[in-house]
Amino acid sequence: MVLSTARRGRAAAAPLPEGEPASPLTPAVFHIMVALAEGGAHGYAIMQDVRRVTGGEMKLGPGTLYRSIQRMLVDGLIQELDIALDGEQDDDRRRYYRLTPRGLAAARAEARRLSGLVDAARARKLLAPKTGGRR
Repeated sequence: MVLSTARRGRAAAAPLPEGEPASPLTPAVFHIMVALAEGGAHGYAIMQDVRRVTGGEMKLGPGTLYRSIQRMLVDGLIQELDIALDGEQDDDRRRYYRLTPRGLAAARAEARRLSGLVDAARARKLLAPKTGGRR
């Protein structure tokens, strides 16, 4: 389920209230948000980042990616940029996206929710205890 409080016919969604728990995001939407967390990117770069970050375990196809992006635009989680980023060769077909403040708040809320779930899984011995360092 994609986080959505937008009503049909409204141009922009209301800001995510501070402290309000967000609905769980779909894996595709959360991966897109993680890919956009460090700045804007175009669709193909998002697909490449998701594949790289997940070690190839998750591959977003164009249909899933662009349906998710469309829903995220409607929900006010991301916005489309008018220009290419960081001196990239501009291609009229490429669309660049970045997180909105609402999207960043939703991504942070989802990361906290998932972190709590991982902590619960560790407490129940589903995962090994966390060790120092990164994966």
